Amino acid sequence: MSSKANKTSLKQIPFNFDTEWEALLDNEEFVKVFLSDVLEDYIIQQRWYGGKSSKLKYIELAEYFRIQRDGEVYYGLILEVNFVEAFYQHYFLPIAFVSDPNFAKKDRILPISIKGQEGFIIDAINLEAFRKLVFDRISTAMLVDRTKVQYHKSELLGDASYESSRFMGLEQSNTSIVYNEKYVLKFFRRIYSNKNPDYEMSRFLSEKKQFKNTPAYLGSINIVDSDSRYITIALMQEMIDNEGDAWDYMLKELHKVFLNLSAKKIKIKSLPDTNLYSRLQISDVPPQLIDWVGLNVFLKIQQLAKRTAEMHTALGSEFEETAFEPTRFNDDYTVWLKNRLLHQFQNRLNAIENNLHKLDGLALDLAKEFLEKKNAIRKHFVNFDWTKLKGERIRVHGDYHLGQILVQNDDFFILDFEGEPESTIRDRKVKQPPLKDVAGLFRSFHYAIYATIFNNSESYPQAQEDLFEAGELLYKYFIGVFMGVYVEEIKTANLNIGYRQERIFILQYSMLEKAVYELGYELNSRPRWAVIPLKGISNIING
Repeated sequence: MSSKANKTSLKQIPFNFDTEWEALLDNEEFVKVFLSDVLEDYIIQQRWYGGKSSKLKYIELAEYFRIQRDGEVYYGLILEVNFVEAFYQHYFLPIAFVSDPNFAKKDRILPISIKGQEGFIIDAINLEAFRKLVFDRISTAMLVDRTKVQYHKSELLGDASYESSRFMGLEQSNTSIVYNEKYVLKFFRRIYSNKNPDYEMSRFLSEKKQFKNTPAYLGSINIVDSDSRYITIALMQEMIDNEGDAWDYMLKELHKVFLNLSAKKIKIKSLPDTNLYSRLQISDVPPQLIDWVGLNVFLKIQQLAKRTAEMHTALGSEFEETAFEPTRFNDDYTVWLKNRLLHQFQNRLNAIENNLHKLDGLALDLAKEFLEKKNAIRKHFVNFDWTKLKGERIRVHGDYHLGQILVQNDDFFILDFEGEPESTIRDRKVKQPPLKDVAGLFRSFHYAIYATIFNNSESYPQAQEDLFEAGELLYKYFIGVFMGVYVEEIKTANLNIGYRQERIFILQYSMLEKAVYELGYELNSRPRWAVIPLKGISNIING
């Protein structure tokens, strides 16, 4: 029989086990069947599975635990997914047994018969009963929990009781459930042998610093594994009423801005220039720019700068908890940084050489410049002398961009403190200069400008090169207005981000790092957009 036929039969024929559900994971035969090709087929089809670019070799059960209450039992599995390329990833999968033949037809993992009862193993999150049990365990959690599965409840959750639950919507790396239309519980799918930074940062900002512009921490689930390590499984936060994220908001606003070029007969060549990284107040923005762009966008950027500064002030004002206490630059940090970035740079260099045939026009010209100036870029990364830096390092957001920010009326709420997806959990917790977050946001501004031009090219009569020129000018003013508020707020709070030249150095260094990071994704996923990080790299090395 062929392998394909074997897989088909495994999915259709129920396996019989004369073992109670409550003891099923102790049955070695069940575990062997469950970890077969059937689970592999299921895993690779899930949106949260992060190994799609690698070849799966086999899956092992690293750990399991019961999620239970009053005789109602579900299993939480920690799956170790091993790859042909000699690395592995861990994923969280809660499972349940259902016998209803019409339930969760698309989310069945394995047909099975337990004690003569036929049914299916499914992802338990599909069951409302499971979602209710999880909510109830968090809402009634003890103040101190020393069991293997540790539920925690914040005082902010109060005496909440279960009313309803639903999936939040399409996500990539996690699965979020909306409870009572008030709370969001995020199940982390890709997990690590440590507390998740999102959990740590959310709880710290809410409980310790009362930072109001991030969803309030309400509860969590952590497990203690067989090596006594804490692993975060889920995080509950308040649900923020919002009008979408700042990325979509900015795209809409920028579309209006570029339409104004024609509507207001703006002459791009005659628009006043400004120096990159200048600190600007609204009064410093020339009337021609205000007429073209409108006042509202600049006011929104000022508000975003204020909230960003307040976030960094909260993160940089801790002197009791070592994990959040500010620190200085040193040799250990410099060695870590250079090794990390040089490895990433070499990876992107290889990607450029392998994908050059996919590029044309400006992207191709910039890619050739990247290759020609590779030694200069590498030197830029090596040229990091910590002894000249006087600023502080703190815990930072780590993956700060417009898509991680919600818009609510004229205000912003900051989300998702998990950190860069490519980084290890240890690297995500390394203290960084606050301006690393700011650099990520500036790269996001740059992306939004170019994405607007790409997505609406038929709506603008101007040549693409002229639109790029207008966009680069707008980008400078966005940065200037942001820095005008951000630096002032940071200084008032006495958080040390260095003198002016140090700030510019850190921003350029971090923006180059971010643009090189982005380049890998664009070359692999949408080569047409590689021009955006390539342009960012070109601006820095030629600036």
